[in-house]
Amino acid sequence: MRWPLSTPTWIRRAVGARRLRLLALAALVGAVLATIGTVASVAWVRGGADGHLFSERDVPEAPVALVLGTKVEPDGTPSPFLAARLEIARRLFAAGKVRAILLSGDNMNPGYNEPDAMRRWLLDRGVPARKLVPDYAGFDTYDSCARAKRVFGVDRATVVTQSFHLPRAVTVCRRLGIEANGVGDDSARANATRWRVSSTREYGACVKAALEVLSGRDPVHLGRREPGVDEALAGA
Repeated sequence: MRWPLSTPTWIRRAVGARRLRLLALAALVGAVLATIGTVASVAWVRGGADGHLFSERDVPEAPVALVLGTKVEPDGTPSPFLAARLEIARRLFAAGKVRAILLSGDNMNPGYNEPDAMRRWLLDRGVPARKLVPDYAGFDTYDSCARAKRVFGVDRATVVTQSFHLPRAVTVCRRLGIEANGVGDDSARANATRWRVSSTREYGACVKAALEVLSGRDPVHLGRREPGVDEALAGA
């Protein structure tokens, strides 16, 4: 605001102070609302997953393990976080707890491919190719769950990821129509820094998840119905 030259200095200062108070009040209100939204979203996630998080030994059988993708190294090998998820899925399959494995990850860019890296890792450890189903458009947790249901026809699944991520993943899948339980990895806690950073990010991710489920948005890439899971289960 441009003041007339005749405006007394005390008036300018008073108006400026009032503006600062209003800005501070707006910032405080915004922070309070954000905190309330975060707390409510975290409670929603935890409530949705309550009673559906299990150890490998105790998890009920399900037709499909849904393994959620995460970082693949530049040489194409799964990061320790992803390898830990895959090892759980391998053991669930070997124990007869699941009969097919849906590998949902990011392949948005030609030079980066999580599902193929996941598939190679499991093939190298003896899981039959016919039991591995890649989903190349699992760009985030919501998309992976929505596509598992709407593209691959999954109605019941065991979700596999790190334990800090598991409540959100299970809740989103269940809200989108999958009868989901989950098994979480804790071995990656050895990477303390990444574990701490990723765990902290879950607070914001819970808000995002609640908004996505509430909006019912389509996945980034929905596409046609794919028979991969049906074929893997039919060959059991």
